[in-house]
Amino acid sequence: MQSTITIFCKNNNQFKEFPLGISLKEIYQNMDIKLKYPVVAARVNYKVEDLNFHLYKPKDIEFIDASSPSGMRVYLRSISMVMAKALHDIMPEATLRIEHPICKGYYCCIDNRDNQVEPQLIERLQKRMQEIIDDNLPIISEEKQTSTVIEMFRQRHQMDKVILLETLGISYSRFFRIGDFIDYYNGVLVPSTGCVSLFNLTSYDKGILLQVPDRREPGQLAQFEDQPKMFEIFNEFVRWNNLMELSNVGDFNKISRESNVYNLIKVSEALHEKKIAQIADMIRQRQPQSRFVMISGPSSSGKTTFSKRLSIQLIVAGIKPIVLSMDNYFVNRVDTPLDENGEWDFEALNALDLKLFNDQLAALLNGEEVEIPFYNFEKGVREYHGEKIQLKEGNVLLIEGIHALNPSLTTAIPAEAMFKVYVSTLTTISLDNHNWISTTDTRLLRRIVRDYKFRNYTARDTIGRWPSVRRGEEKWIFPYQECADVMFNSALLFELAVLRKHAEPILADVPQFCEEYTEAHRMLKFLKYFIPIHDNEIPPTSLLREFLGGSSFKY
Repeated sequence: MQSTITIFCKNNNQFKEFPLGISLKEIYQNMDIKLKYPVVAARVNYKVEDLNFHLYKPKDIEFIDASSPSGMRVYLRSISMVMAKALHDIMPEATLRIEHPICKGYYCCIDNRDNQVEPQLIERLQKRMQEIIDDNLPIISEEKQTSTVIEMFRQRHQMDKVILLETLGISYSRFFRIGDFIDYYNGVLVPSTGCVSLFNLTSYDKGILLQVPDRREPGQLAQFEDQPKMFEIFNEFVRWNNLMELSNVGDFNKISRESNVYNLIKVSEALHEKKIAQIADMIRQRQPQSRFVMISGPSSSGKTTFSKRLSIQLIVAGIKPIVLSMDNYFVNRVDTPLDENGEWDFEALNALDLKLFNDQLAALLNGEEVEIPFYNFEKGVREYHGEKIQLKEGNVLLIEGIHALNPSLTTAIPAEAMFKVYVSTLTTISLDNHNWISTTDTRLLRRIVRDYKFRNYTARDTIGRWPSVRRGEEKWIFPYQECADVMFNSALLFELAVLRKHAEPILADVPQFCEEYTEAHRMLKFLKYFIPIHDNEIPPTSLLREFLGGSSFKY
């Protein structure tokens, strides 16, 4: 009988024999691998597993730290459990909700988000978290029949997890244990509490900001960046969710099973329409000063459909919009700046002809007629086809692009001449009280579906490009989001349940032995939390139609 297995470690490109049933932690210690930051987990055949995972067959493995997206997710889940246990230790009846990312951290509330969390309680909570970390307590992963796990959480009055597990329809469920405290997470955790020593708690609004390591430099805390406008948008939608009695995915799945989901679709779409109409009214009130409406947002946030729907609402408000594409102001291909890899950087601000752009906006602001350029992407040159525009009374110019909120884009234009809109996908529903849903995941799923349907890209293609897209957003979009006059949340409560049917077969085609499989596998597991619903009730003007197809707008 075979007593050893062969392991290939990608960290050092070595094959090595190990005893059957060895754990990843033991392999890591044996091979003396040095990562830049402490190891938190490993990828086993491109699936993320915890360090207590035992191997019984030959595998490819790669140890990861918090500098990788997968490793950072492990860290965040683990520090969340430490926080949940610490609160349970000092206030056993209290309920912790880790709500959403904000200010480079995560906003948390206790019992009720309208209750003020006192500084003394925050100090006690931080002290208890540090004690748990210093004790380096084991974090044990267990798996039992789902009915047993549900009853365990029910006895502990953790009804958010009860409702979630009741709606999943799975036979066995995994949960985590620190001593007598149990919790549920949608992925693996570190092996012990001492692995997540970097954190901080501070007061924010009425709640707590959980500060975590910087994603780019996880050896230090992410620097606090106040985001009051973003926080208020989150607050508005969280309050609306509460009115609908819909905070977590389990609540949504119950609505789906009770056939009330199509009413939720109508209400969600009506909320979008109302918000867009309100933005149009705000622009109307800023006339005649604000002649330029600048619209920005990250990839797959729905900027294009938002702009089209805003145009309609502007007409209703008595304003005639003219649309100007920022893409037409690209410099000629030979003048495009290069990135760190020596490739053309089309996302760089200097990839645009800033002088021409400012000169033409200034002329338009003075009432002059200008001939706008057309960029020939095949030839990589700017051309002129005789298309002229002029801003007359009652006109505004809609300008959409990733740099639209960047002050360096419009140095020659007075601030009062611009009305700035930031569009993003701020997912305000959570899996349960301790498992928030990343806004980035929603956008990635949108893009995977759209790229497959309309751009002939596989999920592997889209996932492979995503890190580059994210780097561009971090550099050119996110630093300027608080410059907006108004923010629009393009997320829809029901969209992940709709995207599931479209995304699953696309993700399932990603080959198992490739870098992109890690993300494809994670997204497939994530989508299983949602009871799928059909898209036949989604109107043709919905923002979601930009990604699914069936829109009444031309793109």
